[in-house]
Amino acid sequence: MIYGKFAKIRKNLISDLFFASFLVTKNEHSQKNRIFVSEIIHKIDLMKTSLFCLTLLLTTTLFSQHPISIAQLRYGGGGDWYANPTGLPNLIRFANQHLGTSINPVLTFVDVGSPDIFNFPFVYLTGHGNVRFSDRDVANLRRFLTGGGFLHIDDNYGLDPFIRREMKRVFPDIEPIELPFTHPIFHQKFSFPGGLPKVHEHGGKRPQGFAWIYNGRVVAFYTYETDLGNGWEDQMVHGNSEEIRTKALQMGANILQFAFTQ
Repeated sequence: MIYGKFAKIRKNLISDLFFASFLVTKNEHSQKNRIFVSEIIHKIDLMKTSLFCLTLLLTTTLFSQHPISIAQLRYGGGGDWYANPTGLPNLIRFANQHLGTSINPVLTFVDVGSPDIFNFPFVYLTGHGNVRFSDRDVANLRRFLTGGGFLHIDDNYGLDPFIRREMKRVFPDIEPIELPFTHPIFHQKFSFPGGLPKVHEHGGKRPQGFAWIYNGRVVAFYTYETDLGNGWEDQMVHGNSEEIRTKALQMGANILQFAFTQ
């Protein structure tokens, strides 16, 4: 299905690019032609996304003995990018058990500005404090997200003003929107009719889920005032009840499932 979508976009794009080059040589700059060229740019973005997904699909199929991997982001600014070290591996094991995925449970870190980020379809960012992206980080993360990647940001309390500032640099023209409780991300394998579960109480605020949406696709999901990652950690770390931990893991599994199937 992904290949068919990619092939169709590619076929249409070739003819469109040929006509666009004709317009350029003829110096045609009417409003209609400008709209036509902008539509070509949109098709290129769609093709990049389809190609990214196709590459991941082929890699997983041809090399199934090496399961797909996801990673935790290492960022600058002094914040604890390494927080919740048992969280992501526990979530992966839960997803593999309950969703039938085949994700490598080994915890992997990747720098925001590294080309290695493109080895992972899904990356996770957490912490308590400052986040600072270099210009290279900003450009690399934008390419990753607009090319088909997915970012889950989990506020471990104290992250909010810094991550909003840096994401504004990544997507200066896109404002994060709060997703309604009816959104599919809350209704995958597990249903959360009331939205995100509350794992830790700090400021007494309600949990919220915000999304950056690019060309109709959620490219980044920000879980705020919930602390899902703490709920994913080993029980002895924070002393969460099994009920809270289960809800956190179920919501995390929903995010993974949505990211891979939207």
